Amino acid sequence: MADPFLRAVELPPDRERRTRSGYPWTLPAIAPLAAGVRLHPAVTYLIGENGSGKSTLLEAIAVAAGMNPEGGSSNFAFNTRPSHSELSSAIRLTRGTRRPRTDFFLRAESMFNAATYLDELQDETGLAGDPLIAYGGRSLHEQSHGESFLAVMINRFGPDGLYLLDEPEAALSTQNCLTALRRIHELVQAGSQLIIATHSPIILAYPDAMIYHCSDRGLEVVDYEECEPVRLTRSFLDSRARFLDELLRD
Repeated sequence: MADPFLRAVELPPDRERRTRSGYPWTLPAIAPLAAGVRLHPAVTYLIGENGSGKSTLLEAIAVAAGMNPEGGSSNFAFNTRPSHSELSSAIRLTRGTRRPRTDFFLRAESMFNAATYLDELQDETGLAGDPLIAYGGRSLHEQSHGESFLAVMINRFGPDGLYLLDEPEAALSTQNCLTALRRIHELVQAGSQLIIATHSPIILAYPDAMIYHCSDRGLEVVDYEECEPVRLTRSFLDSRARFLDELLRD
């Protein structure tokens, strides 16, 4: 397994920070950063309920690593609406000896903005140096949400890259979640490192990855079989009638 680009993330002691209140400092996922949180050399997952802080933490890591907060690589210069938290300027990343050849922050909620930026770059440069070549040669706007996600993962992601994905399953069918999992494996085999926030039992299934559960107790390392997305999905499929009876009861 290749040496990681990012070894850990931490929130160093800071007198000013200790006086802050509200978002994002009250999120359950933030407090454990004071002791440092180790990242897996291949794949690190962040799971947890909506509002637990996993996407905020992922975004902060992306911005601290130099990537665009709305998605894209460190070369993406668009900014439609400042929305990222101040956490990115407070955390410290412990880097490995290697440097990524490329990087990308892939997030479902702002994929439209990233696709628009690429189209604008193409209009400016013309066919010479077409930026869409790296994405399969076709505008991401001309594809479905899921197709554009896979186009980025398959064409734009490459060897020795640092990739952060925020709930990719929001754009993908069940079949394409399996395709994404296969692509994750190919990237790991090619020396890449990924950090992924997800609710999908399929996306979450990469072997030997590190899974952090964001909850009221902070960040806890959990096994795949004990993850709530896995346990709850399995329970529902095994006892669908009972679940529906409870959920739909008047």
